[in-house]
Amino acid sequence: MRNFRYPALLTEDPDGGGYTVRFRDFREAITQGQTKAEALTQAADCLEEAIAGRIRRGDEIPEASAARRRECGVPLPAPMAAKAALYLAIKQAGISNLALARRIHVDEKEIRRMLDPRHPTKLPRIQLALDALGVRLVLSMEEAA
Repeated sequence: MRNFRYPALLTEDPDGGGYTVRFRDFREAITQGQTKAEALTQAADCLEEAIAGRIRRGDEIPEASAARRRECGVPLPAPMAAKAALYLAIKQAGISNLALARRIHVDEKEIRRMLDPRHPTKLPRIQLALDALGVRLVLSMEEAA
């Protein structure tokens, strides 16, 4: 099972300049905010951009590390988590976009759109593709921080 909640370290600026957020699993993902709440909101956006960049480049998406002391878990926004799950499932299956398109009887362009981080793909379409790959998308709900 793959989890899309990544540990982040919030560091308070001693001069009152807000908080800096760094992700251990994504060295390229650094952001900040004036308050803790703002920093965590920016952190989710930063994480989403880091994963979107990796999908566009065809890079690996690392497994989420366990949070250490002083780190908090930042969940990837659900639409991007679904796209990341599809991206990983395609890579794990070792098939091309065209092969997946044939399995679910759509044009290959539709698979490319599903993997496009900026295209607003509907969840049932991603679920259909994941089903064809033998992967189940599971969502959970929790109280907002």
